[in-house]
Amino acid sequence: MTILVVGDVVDDISVQPLAEVTPASDTPATIRMAPGGSAANVAAWLGSLGVPTRFVGRVGADAVERHAAALQAHGVDARLVADPELPTATILLQLDEVGERTMFVDRGANTRLQAADVPPEAWDGVTWLHLTGYSFFDEGTRSMALGLVAQARARGAGVSIDPSTVSFLRACGGTTFLDWVDGADLAFPNIDEARVLVDARGPQIDLDALAGRFGAVVVTLGSMGAAFIGSVDGAPVREQLTAPRTSVVDTTGAGDAFAAGFLSVWVRRHDPVPALEAGRSAAERCIAALGARPLG
Repeated sequence: MTILVVGDVVDDISVQPLAEVTPASDTPATIRMAPGGSAANVAAWLGSLGVPTRFVGRVGADAVERHAAALQAHGVDARLVADPELPTATILLQLDEVGERTMFVDRGANTRLQAADVPPEAWDGVTWLHLTGYSFFDEGTRSMALGLVAQARARGAGVSIDPSTVSFLRACGGTTFLDWVDGADLAFPNIDEARVLVDARGPQIDLDALAGRFGAVVVTLGSMGAAFIGSVDGAPVREQLTAPRTSVVDTTGAGDAFAAGFLSVWVRRHDPVPALEAGRSAAERCIAALGARPLG
């Protein structure tokens, strides 16, 4: 049993001001660069949880060894492709006093990820495929992502999708995105992404309708925790658990950690309660430290 994760790899540069920002002058800050990217983060968390994981992504030619080593340190089988022209993607994350982040994105080599980068041998032993929304939102990689979902279906592998970004989701529209990911078994939207996906105009969100487009949905609810809505062995199931209770240092990668924790249980046995608990545990570890990847 191997989970194949395909998608974005990023150099995260986090900036946390240590004083009030002084326009047009200097402001003391904590600045760190670390490996990131939503798909690569999920792979790293899966690997750290002991799940056999293979990752395919595209980086600048000078970054293959560095990013491969970062993933391999967590037990991931990293299959990185060197782009001869574009640099590795970069995200500048500005962190506020409660660890929430504003992101400035240069997708770099991620925009050239293509079907040929995922050869047949990348599917050896794969029983589950995980993709993020970025591969669908980008016109240059969308056909690759659609083809991967079709291959997974043909091979009998499960498919999970994380929409990843509410701003890009709003730009394309919820219905369009749902059509792109038709055939997926599981989705991981946060509450804002879920609202866009069902076109909710008021306080109510029809999560049952959203679950009907997949086998199930797992909605992260911020401080309210997370909820599972779907069916297990043909029976409807709804479960919810509380949010992690820990001091928030950095929310970057929390959703990726949660998805990995959930999948670490779900791919072995379709039991939503321990899967939600595993997701919460991973997210709790993530938000307690700077960066989007597991420590150590």
